[in-house]
Amino acid sequence: MKKTLLILFLFLNCVISKAQFLDTLHEVFNNKSNIDARLESRNSFINNQIISVSGLRLGVAFQRKLRVGGGVSWLKSDFKDNFLVQNESGETKDIIKYLKLVYLAYYVDFVFYKTKRWQLSVPIQAGSGFSWWQVNKAYSFNSPEKKYFLFLYEPGITAQFKATKWFGFGADVAYRFTLKNNKKIGEKLNSPTYSFKILIWFDQLYYDLFPRSKITKKYGPAVW
Repeated sequence: MKKTLLILFLFLNCVISKAQFLDTLHEVFNNKSNIDARLESRNSFINNQIISVSGLRLGVAFQRKLRVGGGVSWLKSDFKDNFLVQNESGETKDIIKYLKLVYLAYYVDFVFYKTKRWQLSVPIQAGSGFSWWQVNKAYSFNSPEKKYFLFLYEPGITAQFKATKWFGFGADVAYRFTLKNNKKIGEKLNSPTYSFKILIWFDQLYYDLFPRSKITKKYGPAVW
């Protein structure tokens, strides 16, 4: 009997939680939206070496509680490795090649805790792209080197602190999983990721600087 009641309680709790979540989403989508545009950089590790992945993001923010969008990311750091290759005469020599990574990413960022200054959210992004090794340090998409398809999935958590209505600090921690068709490259890219951010909300800054403008009267005023 107790087991049945426990199962019933858990079931009802899940139903209620789901209903509350759907109500929250309904409320969020019924409010005005803003453009979410940013340049980001995340640090991670390959063979115990810190590397940086940069990205451009463009999407939509609903009531500053939900952000959805997409963008492109690429490996910014010069990560290199030694390879043994044979020339036309059959001689083997050691050459240096640089790892390259480019992928399209789609993201969802849902805020689950928010006060006047603090905010906690769950960012999830997934994408697909290609990785390859090449001799030149600069990106060369016409490189004859074989390119390997990758699928990436990065769940994480983000914390933000607002010092003013338009300025703050942030940090996020995530883990990058890769589904690949090349074992050597794919295993190197599985890694924790982290970043520290200086945040500027340019729309809120504009509303503060120009409180009587037509744009501020239509979309403002600045809020916490």
